[in-house]
Amino acid sequence: MAPRVPTTPGARRGRGATFDPHNRFAPTRSEAVDDGWWQEAVPERLATQVMTEASRSALSWNRSPDLPFDRSLNPYRGCEHGCIYCYARPSHAYWDLSPGLDFETRLIARSGLVERLEEEMAKPGYVCRPINLSGNTDCYQPLEAERGTTRRVLETLLEYRHPVTLVTKGALILRDLDVLEALAEHRLVRVMISLTSLDRELKRTLEPRTASPEARLKVIRRLAEAGVPVGTLISPVIPGLTDHEIEHLLEAAREAGAISASWMLLRLPREVAPLFEDWLRTHYPQRADKVMSLIRQCRGGADYDARFGQRMRGEGVFAELLAQRFAKCHRRLGFPGDVSLDTSAFRAPGAQGDLFAP
Repeated sequence: MAPRVPTTPGARRGRGATFDPHNRFAPTRSEAVDDGWWQEAVPERLATQVMTEASRSALSWNRSPDLPFDRSLNPYRGCEHGCIYCYARPSHAYWDLSPGLDFETRLIARSGLVERLEEEMAKPGYVCRPINLSGNTDCYQPLEAERGTTRRVLETLLEYRHPVTLVTKGALILRDLDVLEALAEHRLVRVMISLTSLDRELKRTLEPRTASPEARLKVIRRLAEAGVPVGTLISPVIPGLTDHEIEHLLEAAREAGAISASWMLLRLPREVAPLFEDWLRTHYPQRADKVMSLIRQCRGGADYDARFGQRMRGEGVFAELLAQRFAKCHRRLGFPGDVSLDTSAFRAPGAQGDLFAP
């Protein structure tokens, strides 16, 4: 039996989530009931609110065998891009906020991040390996244009010759092309541009405040022309909704200059499952049952399977078909492959003096 989808206020302009699910850590929960009294109309638009948090640490560590990095840095909590499928949404519950609309409208900007990063890199025994920007947010979401934290982090990593990988759906990354070029000259950077669909109308509700498909392909082209190693992440592949675009997305990315490509199946952990299903029934009601059926076929009958080795790719006949299609197209297009990043030039803060020029 399919899980019950909560009653929702419906789509909001410029936002992905249609409602705020219950915070699983809250001791109580409330439920809206129409008691016949006058109620203020729900606003069509929701303003973004930003809070500031003093950072106690910079790096987040993981031991996941599914991830190609063991450390990441998140300049922000929450993400205004509002991608309805974002696997990071459940983390907002830790801040006493909802993984739904709160995740994309009530953001937390982290201050003092560069100082904490320098302290951590200077610790005895620190081993230099690439830092990923970001694991739980998009470091080039709209808030970055105001705060500039990502740029300061990149400048710091360049100063100490520390390698970094970036994943983004934002065109704002081109603002920092000068820093990325300098990092690339020392084999210190690799960028992945996430592509989900070439359909602008689908993107408008699926990823409401991300860059357009055309803008993302332009980013790949500009980075490639500047000598910055850039690949594409076809993610997420949504069975019955975007999977038919796999080959088109790979072809467009390769033509734009991408040297590598990878893919991930849609992930629906915790609150993301009801949020995604409600979005689906709001915007694509005729396809909803088929899409959810295909997702469950790839997840052993459930909305999600969090097991290592399964969560990124799924299992079953349909998941295997997706993997085969991707692999076949990837071979046909002849992606050159990622470049290796250099860790040998790293010098910890306070140890290298004026060894490197700005």
